Amino acid sequence: MKAFLYKKYGAPDVLKLQDVPKPAPKPKEILIKVMATSVNRTDCANLRAKPAIMRLSMGLFKPRNPILGTEFSGEVVETGNEVTAYKPGDRVFGFADSGLRSYAEYLLLRPSMAFTKVPQGINMKQAAGCIEGMHYAYNIINKITLNPGDQVLVNGATGGIGTATLQLLRYLGMKITAVCNTDNIQLARSLGAIEVIDWQKEDFTLSEKTYHAILDVSGKSTFGKCKHLLLPGGAYISSELGPWSQNLGYSFLTVIFKSVPFNKGRKVKFPYPPNIMRSIRFLVNLIEEGHFTPVIDRIYPFEQIPEAFHYVEKGHKTGNVIISLT
Repeated sequence: MKAFLYKKYGAPDVLKLQDVPKPAPKPKEILIKVMATSVNRTDCANLRAKPAIMRLSMGLFKPRNPILGTEFSGEVVETGNEVTAYKPGDRVFGFADSGLRSYAEYLLLRPSMAFTKVPQGINMKQAAGCIEGMHYAYNIINKITLNPGDQVLVNGATGGIGTATLQLLRYLGMKITAVCNTDNIQLARSLGAIEVIDWQKEDFTLSEKTYHAILDVSGKSTFGKCKHLLLPGGAYISSELGPWSQNLGYSFLTVIFKSVPFNKGRKVKFPYPPNIMRSIRFLVNLIEEGHFTPVIDRIYPFEQIPEAFHYVEKGHKTGNVIISLT
C-alpha cells in the first residue's frame, strides 16, 4: 500500500510517499480502508515535534511512528475474529492526537480506540474534518461555567477549532463576538457570531467591551493583553501554551490569587483534553440533531499531502483541510 513516511522531524518536505506492507488485523483489530484524512494543527505539531516536550512520547531523536495522521474517515474491510461491534462495510471515523497512521491507504484500529460509525448527515470528507476541531473546542468550553446569554469572545474564530467553537457556543446560547479576517466575516456570522471584529482592521484587545470568557483558539494573544476585557470572575483560555508556557503557570497562579482585589477573580484555564471518545460521542449527537456541520476550506489529493501542510502552516486556513484518497 502507499503511505507517507517521515524519518525525521522537520518541514513538510520530509514527508515521502512510499510503498509499505498492507497491515493484517490481529484477533482484536480492525482493518480500515482510509477514504479521507485531514491536515490540522495537531498534525503540524507532530511533524515538527513542537513544542519539544512532545519528543518524550513521539521519539526523542526521530519519530517512533513513521506514519503521520491523526484523523480519518474510512470503511471497515476486515475484522479480527474477536471483534463483534464492527463488520466489513461499516463507515467509521476517528481521531487520536498522538497519531493514527492515517496518511496511508489502510490503517489498523482496536475497538478501544477513539472512533465510531459515521452519523447520518455528513459525507466521508466532512467526517474526516469533524473531530479534531470539535474535540478541542469542547474541551476548552467545558473548563468553565457559562450560562445562556453570556458574552464570549472567540479569537481565531474561523479556523478548524474556531468554526467548531462558534457552532458549539451557538448551541449553548451564548452571545458571541468573533475575531477573524475580512474574507470570513459572513462565515462567522452564519456560524453564530452576533458581532465580528476584523483583525485586519482592528485590534480586538483595544475594545471597551467586556466578556464572561475569552477563548483564544488561535493561541495568538495572551492573558496580559486580554485581562482588562474580562468581567470580574471571567476566564481566559488559549489553545496554546503561550510564551514561555505561561498559560500553564497562570492557570495555577490565578487560582491562588483569585481573592486579590485587583484581579477580581479573573482566571486562566488550561484546556487539557484527555477523553477523545467523550468528545466524539458529543459530536455525533450534535451532528444528528443538526447543530454542527464541519467547514471545509480545501480538499487535496493524497499525493499532495506535503503541499497541504505548507498551506496549513501559513496559519490562515478557513475551517478544515481535507485529504481525499478516493
